[in-house]
Amino acid sequence: MTPHGLQRTVLVSGAGIAGPALAYWLHRSGWAVTMVEKAGAPRGGGYPIDIRGTALEVVRRMGILPRLRDAHVDSRRLTFLDADGGEVASLPPGAVAGGVEGQDLEVRRGDLAEILYAMVRDDVEFLFGDSIDTLDQSGQGIGVAFRSGRRRTFDLVIGADGMHSATRKALFGPEEQFHRYLGYCFAIFTLPNTFGLSREVVLWNTPGKAGALYAAGDHDELHAFLTFHRPQPPAGAALRDPDVQRDLVAGVFAGAGWEIPQMVGAMRDADDLFFDTVGQIRMPHWSSGRVALVGDAAYAPSFLTGQGSSLALVGAYMLAGALAANRNHTAAFAAYERDIRAFVAMNQALVDHGAATLFPTTARALEQRNARLRGLVTLPSATARPAHSALTLPPFPRMP
Repeated sequence: MTPHGLQRTVLVSGAGIAGPALAYWLHRSGWAVTMVEKAGAPRGGGYPIDIRGTALEVVRRMGILPRLRDAHVDSRRLTFLDADGGEVASLPPGAVAGGVEGQDLEVRRGDLAEILYAMVRDDVEFLFGDSIDTLDQSGQGIGVAFRSGRRRTFDLVIGADGMHSATRKALFGPEEQFHRYLGYCFAIFTLPNTFGLSREVVLWNTPGKAGALYAAGDHDELHAFLTFHRPQPPAGAALRDPDVQRDLVAGVFAGAGWEIPQMVGAMRDADDLFFDTVGQIRMPHWSSGRVALVGDAAYAPSFLTGQGSSLALVGAYMLAGALAANRNHTAAFAAYERDIRAFVAMNQALVDHGAATLFPTTARALEQRNARLRGLVTLPSATARPAHSALTLPPFPRMP
């Protein structure tokens, strides 16, 4: 343990959303922060994400709300299509997502990541192109051996390395213990905007299958999304081999209508294909000794909730605040779990309360969903979901 009065040291694994947000708050409260990221540089790109409710207050307190408002995608329309490409309903996105028009933010994930990185790059040590190999908690502090061969000792290690966290696996065991599969697989990639779309999402459905084209602004590139229901998750090569993934998705969507054949063809050629199962991470505890987890590594809610980035931002704030308020890391980790677990549970439960109904698996459920969508067209915009703002942020502790 660092002697009282000396700067405490922390290693944060993962430079996505939760990691840099945590680094900002830890540095502000006096920690010496090192970040390790297996990618060779900050990762840009990525699907647009939402920042809502309590998370908006986090970014306001960080001073980056104006920059994020400038980066706001401002999607104007979400259009649902039937099997043949006919329009079912066209709505403001907030009417479906339970957002607050004029308040919630929708930004490209890469834009948020770049803004967060810019906030901390001059104050934090970054180790790009490296990762944790082993952790040793047997002595004073925690010994870290990196893949590169370097060795360091830190007071704490925080895993902010995503849903498939290597930090979690090393400390708590295989992902299967904590992964709650939600019955879907998905593929995302980009393709040229030859469809004339602007600031909108077009979503095609048949029972158990969906395809979406997402125009984030007026760009010449679209985000494409293909998802399908599968009772059991794929195993083996489908989780590792992009060619197997492409074949799996193409087989599922063979013979589909609308623009799906063109999307499948673009997926075949895409160099940015990302394939995964839809799931959550649910753990009884988020810390072990001197190691804790934050964001998707601890409590991924799945994209069906639209709350992954918001949970990451709120979790980072609450963990850093607990460490600022409690000199003892065991007490800090306990406070972090106590103060945010109910908020996490409410947001993960959004999939139990209809979020997955965007992707019905039967013809009857699809028709019921379409009837509800047609009804929404004539109703005022939905109010925000209580889970989004269920946590009131405490003041950030002042430095001692």
